Amino acid sequence: MGVALRFSRKHLGIPYALFLAVFVLFPLVLIVIYAFTDANGVPTFNNFTDFFSRSSNLYVLLISFVLAVLTTAICLLIAYPVAYILARSGAKKRSVYLLLFILPMWINFVLRTAAMKELLFALDGLGVYNVTDWYFVNTVIGMVYDYLPFTILPIYTVLIKIDKNVIEASNDLGANSAQTFLRTTLPLSMPGIVSAITMVLLPTTTSYVISDTLGNSKVTIIGKLIENQFNIGTADSWHTGSAISLILLFFIFGTMLLSGKFTENTNTRGGGLW
Repeated sequence: MGVALRFSRKHLGIPYALFLAVFVLFPLVLIVIYAFTDANGVPTFNNFTDFFSRSSNLYVLLISFVLAVLTTAICLLIAYPVAYILARSGAKKRSVYLLLFILPMWINFVLRTAAMKELLFALDGLGVYNVTDWYFVNTVIGMVYDYLPFTILPIYTVLIKIDKNVIEASNDLGANSAQTFLRTTLPLSMPGIVSAITMVLLPTTTSYVISDTLGNSKVTIIGKLIENQFNIGTADSWHTGSAISLILLFFIFGTMLLSGKFTENTNTRGGGLW
């Protein structure tokens, strides 16, 4: 008698595991191999030392960091009040308002960036804004426009889950509105803020489509630097690009570990987005 095949829910994960192995794990292994070898396949660390020894690369890192921090800060300043108002609004209005902020996420970000470019040029034609003189500002505007919904959602998700009894208890103990917000609401919403920072700070260092479109290719970030290396086509360009990609990957992992540790250490009854 043949052995009957037993099917379990674990087998449903096989296609996903194969997909990860082929399209995630295998390319990552190739990046590591290229990053630690030269054009002749000899193991070396020169790809990393050469990157940090060039002032132009360090300048790109600085520009990427400044752009990411500035974009994240502006997004937080706009997103937190919006998320707070959404969380405190009525259920019917809340659904409509939330849908209005989610709708842009359904549209490809390249199309959104192109639309923002047309808007800026329209303002330039009216004499309100000079597009050609503010390439960096254009890039910041595009980054904020594209990543603002990703900042609102995690903060809103935490604020909506904060127990109202905690807020009422703070008021009953004599705290005014400002004290309640600073000592109760804001600390409880920190997991959402950390999630929002992670969702904006890291992608903005690699979204070179936005910097190319709105910055007229005059604002180079680390994502564009990686893309340039893989398009050069020289013997060692892929090795240099892989090294830069690995540096960025280490930075992403480090930031995720720090944000995860911060979220775990935060005492909240609301919970984070993830």
